[in-house]
Amino acid sequence: MSSSNLTGFVLAVLSSAFIGSSFIIKKKGLQLASANGPRASVGGYGYLLQPLWWVGMITMIVGEIANFVAYIYAPAVLVTPLGALSIIVSAVLAHFLLKEKLQKMGMLGCLLCIVGSTVIVLHAPEEKSLSSVQEIWELAIQPAFLSYTASAIAVTLFLVLYCAPRHGQTNILVYTGICSIVGSLTVMSVKAVGIAIKLTLEGANQAFHFQAWVFAMVSVTCIIVQLNYLNMALDNFNTAVVSPIYYALFTSFTILASAIMFKDYSGQSISSIASELCGFITILSGTTILHSTREPDPPVVADLYTPLSPKVSWYIQGNSEPWKQEEDVSPLNLIAIIRQDHFK
Repeated sequence: MSSSNLTGFVLAVLSSAFIGSSFIIKKKGLQLASANGPRASVGGYGYLLQPLWWVGMITMIVGEIANFVAYIYAPAVLVTPLGALSIIVSAVLAHFLLKEKLQKMGMLGCLLCIVGSTVIVLHAPEEKSLSSVQEIWELAIQPAFLSYTASAIAVTLFLVLYCAPRHGQTNILVYTGICSIVGSLTVMSVKAVGIAIKLTLEGANQAFHFQAWVFAMVSVTCIIVQLNYLNMALDNFNTAVVSPIYYALFTSFTILASAIMFKDYSGQSISSIASELCGFITILSGTTILHSTREPDPPVVADLYTPLSPKVSWYIQGNSEPWKQEEDVSPLNLIAIIRQDHFK
């Protein structure tokens, strides 16, 4: 492994540790926020007032910065699959902090993720040398990558405008799909910005090229979209389910986008490409096992009266027929039941 790839590898591992932890911390913050107001999944933004959620955000930002720098030194084909390590971190922490039980088969899934990541690291291609942001721009406006970008935007708009309002809270693929597709564009633009910063620090100022600012604006826009829909996914579904599915989709789309834009596999031998694919399939197998062995989140209780008094809830549900409501569920009856419950 070259020194450049080794630097990217170390940064990617650190990034996974921080990002995996941030999933759990943000989840705890979302749980606290939902207890005091509308959930994030229905448009609530109470989590912005939760200090714990901000701790999770800071942790994620640190992880993303490490990931950002990793993309400068190593190709996306190496850095992105290492995100599987964040799944292991989040699964272990969820087991202890969120009481989301990790089964023995889930431990096997973690092991498969580690093995797959090792295979990919050992066969990762070398990063191609780029001397200016204009070279990256030329790669970005290739017909093949423009076609991918147009398709990604079209599918994202369909998911956001049509699928999210109808199926977002019941189908995990909607929110995670939006995050993953947009995330592939985020990685490409972030990598371009990172290389521009690196070249600028080395003395070749890239700030005068408008392409650098275009990549920066695309990065910020995509990151905001990702964070918004990732919050919705975490608020609706079990963390141990969101993490592996998001990872599998995000990694697949990112590798595809990187292969189209940067031609990562150009010049590699068939055996190396086959080894990387086997490593990626091994990681996907591990994430699938993690997904299948985790318990889903309990359904949200729709009974609004339960927090007041279980007896009141039972009384109302038992007398919910139209012809009994007016006669039996009167304010005086309810007050009497509540008082009896209270003094018991």
